[in-house]
Amino acid sequence: MDRPLPGSAHEALEAFLGHWTGTTQWESTPWGPARVATVELTFARAAAGLAVTYSYRHTEVDGTRSEGHGVFTVDPDRPDTLWYHVNSMGLPPEAPARASWLEGTLTMERRSDRGTSRHTFRVDDGVLTHSAGLRLEPASEFTPFMTSTCRRAAADAAVPA
Repeated sequence: MDRPLPGSAHEALEAFLGHWTGTTQWESTPWGPARVATVELTFARAAAGLAVTYSYRHTEVDGTRSEGHGVFTVDPDRPDTLWYHVNSMGLPPEAPARASWLEGTLTMERRSDRGTSRHTFRVDDGVLTHSAGLRLEPASEFTPFMTSTCRRAAADAAVPA
């Protein structure tokens, strides 16, 4: 089996590497009201460049935090990226999701028996945007529920633990 060259995941996600800070706008949904939270995102090289880790932390106005961690790696058998993700919502980890690239946007869909969530990541002019939408069965369209907008943090900024 051919294996990706060291550095391949890092190279694919080069624009995302680093520590980012900004805000997340949550839309009103059956799970909660519309609101804004601060967000910190970190993308870092891992496993000799074969992977990139992704960590986020949302902090609500009342101080409540939610966080998640993921690992991106390049599929050695197909020209796409795999993403494995866990979060603090208390649900068991899901199987890895496949991501794809189209015109500078990394798009990932995570499917379950209830529906599909779609996450997109993009960097334009120094701004990282992470958007998410949800399509519950039997709907045919995705409903946006979250958009994070971030800028790179200063080089000496603390990275969340």
